[in-house]
Amino acid sequence: QVQLRESGGGLVQAGGSLRLSCAASGRTFSTYSMGWFRQVPGKEREFVAGISWSGSRTYYADSVKGRFTISRDNAKSTVYLQMNSLNSEDTAVYCCAAPLYAYKLGLPTDTYHYWGQGTQVTVSS
Repeated sequence: QVQLRESGGGLVQAGGSLRLSCAASGRTFSTYSMGWFRQVPGKEREFVAGISWSGSRTYYADSVKGRFTISRDNAKSTVYLQMNSLNSEDTAVYCCAAPLYAYKLGLPTDTYHYWGQGTQVTVSS
């Protein structure tokens, strides 16, 4: 059974940085794309970033381009989200997600089947 576990969330001042991690288990990590999403109460879940199974392609929401970086370490079965220049609009619960099928690109339009429990990121102004 695929399990995803996020860590690294917390409280940070505006302009600061955080790095989120998502450790995956239950299948061969290196053949699956990964994505990061975020959700604020009362709003729809929002795609933040995705990375292809090979790591060669990455995709970002316009709101985080140039500030966030997604990366992966297949040896550790972990995907990361480096978040810089944080602002109050980045406050949300951040979840990592994985598709059911292998060899996806990590596009925002991909179907994500497995989800972590989420980690809270709070940016104070």
